[in-house]
Amino acid sequence: MRAVVQRVESASVTINDTLYSKIGQGLLILLGIEHSDTVEDIDWLASKISKLRLFDDENGVMNLSVCDINGEALVVSQFTLHAKTKKGNRPSYIQAAQPDIAIPLYNLFVKKIEAEVGKKVMTGEFGAMMKVALVNDGPVTIIIDTKNKE
Repeated sequence: MRAVVQRVESASVTINDTLYSKIGQGLLILLGIEHSDTVEDIDWLASKISKLRLFDDENGVMNLSVCDINGEALVVSQFTLHAKTKKGNRPSYIQAAQPDIAIPLYNLFVKKIEAEVGKKVMTGEFGAMMKVALVNDGPVTIIIDTKNKE
C-alpha cells in the first residue's frame, strides 16, 4: 500500500463537473493499493498518517499531527501510484490491485482513518475520473509505502 500525503490548506474532488467532496486545512491522501496488501497494512498506514507531525506549532516547527490541529482528511484512490516505468514509456500497473480486492481495502482504510482522527473523512469515488484540486501548504508532501516499514 502506498500513500502520498499532502498537507493542504484546502482540497476538493470534482466528478462530472460536480463538486463531490472538499476539506479545509488537513491532509489529502492519495492511496494506491497492491494485490498483496492486507488489513495489517491498513492498520499500520492509518496509524502512521494520523500521527505524522506535519503541522506547525506555535514556534513554526512541524510538531503537530492532523489530530492535534483538529484537521480534516480527504482520501482519493489512485492505482497509478503503483506504476512500473522501468521498461518502455507506457507505465505498467500490474502491481495495482483489481477492484474486487482494492475497493474493500480502500473502504476499510477510510474507516480506519476516521477512527484515528475521530471525525468523518471525505473521499473521492473509487474508479471514477476525478479532478482533484488542492492548495498544498508548504509544500509538504510525504510518500509512505507499507512495503518499506523498517
